[in-house]
Amino acid sequence: MSALNSKTISYEQLAKVIDHSLLRPELTEADVIAGCQLAARYHTATVCVKPCHVKLAKEVLKDSDVLVSTVVGFPHGSNLTSIKVAEAQQAMDDGALELDMVLNIGQLRSGKTDQVRGDIKAVCEVAHARGAKVKVILENAYLTDEEKVIACRLCEEAGADWVKTSTGFAPSGATLADLRLMRASVSEKVQVKAAGGIRTLPALLEAIDTGITRCGATATATILDEFKAQQAGKQPESRPAQTPDTY
Repeated sequence: MSALNSKTISYEQLAKVIDHSLLRPELTEADVIAGCQLAARYHTATVCVKPCHVKLAKEVLKDSDVLVSTVVGFPHGSNLTSIKVAEAQQAMDDGALELDMVLNIGQLRSGKTDQVRGDIKAVCEVAHARGAKVKVILENAYLTDEEKVIACRLCEEAGADWVKTSTGFAPSGATLADLRLMRASVSEKVQVKAAGGIRTLPALLEAIDTGITRCGATATATILDEFKAQQAGKQPESRPAQTPDTY
């Protein structure tokens, strides 16, 4: 995929960078429906919903260009590989086309690279067999830079489509330094996704210039309205503050 540039990016391209996040535990079905409808209006890349809401999101978005994504082994990554594979299969049965899985953080920090690689590979294999894509969440808040690099390399070896910074449920989310490090630690075959803490247009554009192709966000409307207003040479309408990013 050709690199995006904050100076030349179009509205349509920017919208397709965003995975609109609907992962907070307290969200009702009505909240999920409203979130899916928002994503459809703004033509985001996906909505990322909890596994229990994949069927609902698929139905709401059936006539839109927005895909359904969901999470696997979320948020701690500690599920057995067999459970992660079962989660992935069920998610795809329900209509998910992208899976954001959490690697086993404790195993990575314990130096068990073969187990971590095997865990990711098992999910990637079942996903790719059905035409789905996999983003692997490293949860950088708990890792050293050396561990982040190792994780990126394991993800590529295992066949991941993206490496991703965070769940949004750890003490910190995406940083520009981490995004640059991750981009440098994988080949062009693997994309990078930012998640956690990117709530403004300037922050998203800065992240894009590190080489990311996706970003998880809840402030989708605010970000895209501001971009459209800037293109039109006027200020966006004021709107209520949105909830913090949750992945």
